Amino acid sequence: MIKIIRAGRINSVQDMGRSGFRHLGVCQSGALDRTALAIANLLVGNPHGAAAIEFTLGPCELAFTADCRIALGGADFAATLDDKPLPSWWSVHARAGQTLKLNAARHGMRAYLAVSGGIDSAIQLGSRATDLQAGFGGHGGCALAEGDSLPTGAPDNPGAALHTAPSFGVRPPSWYEADDTETLAIRVIPGPEYELFTQAAQKTFWNSDWTLTPQSNRMGFRLSGPELKIKKGSDLLSHGVLPGVIQVPPAGQPIVLMADAQTTGGYPKIGVVISADLARLAQLRFNRTIQFVECDAAQAREELRQDALYLQQIEAAMHWLRPAR
Repeated sequence: MIKIIRAGRINSVQDMGRSGFRHLGVCQSGALDRTALAIANLLVGNPHGAAAIEFTLGPCELAFTADCRIALGGADFAATLDDKPLPSWWSVHARAGQTLKLNAARHGMRAYLAVSGGIDSAIQLGSRATDLQAGFGGHGGCALAEGDSLPTGAPDNPGAALHTAPSFGVRPPSWYEADDTETLAIRVIPGPEYELFTQAAQKTFWNSDWTLTPQSNRMGFRLSGPELKIKKGSDLLSHGVLPGVIQVPPAGQPIVLMADAQTTGGYPKIGVVISADLARLAQLRFNRTIQFVECDAAQAREELRQDALYLQQIEAAMHWLRPAR
């Protein structure tokens, strides 16, 4: 078990989310930074999509009641295990009774704690992810609270070298080490209603810096900047939407839909953030700026291929720690 001593802000159990239920109004949920979740899981011998704890900003504290392998992926929370530094992207053996502390995030926004065997919460609609809006999945459908206990699964072949090896880690994708003060470039494919916006609004969309506001959450990232105006007579019926879609409400300020976003909406879609850049966006801190960069579907697919190749390289590098099958 993992016991939550100090809960922090909106921490929850997440995996890769739910698929196949959007026609029933069930959102995706799951980790906002899938890359960090996948790497942390690989470092403890789990499948890419095993359930883990998603931390937002911090600080928080938890304790382990049994020996296990753990790894953190994502933002730098200046974490310590029994007061000894535990960097992100690093796999260590945690003993029963040890305490993990995450301080306020020094770099990035979200971190993921993977534990050998994964968080063993109940599977609901094919996933252990917490849907905070609908109130199901994860740990009772809620953000974690002080006093909560999370069950962990049995690791695959606990005698394997992966689980008994000294600490080790990997170097993350280079963008994790970018300066938090710089404007983040986010690649976008023009959306279905792109042509409904005035030419001036289109130019403004690509050429402006957009600020992430504190009103953002797992449903959507609200941006502030110049007003984006739509042509008159362009009212829309409600239609299906997905994570990554950039909607523009009447006030003209874009909203990027994230993992917990609703399944339908009536605002015009000026663009769609490519899947490979959603992890980058998930690590953006409040009041930082982004600039949208136009790309096409072929580029988006290539970025996904590169991400998959990177994870395969990590698996290959760790192959010597796994038993022969």
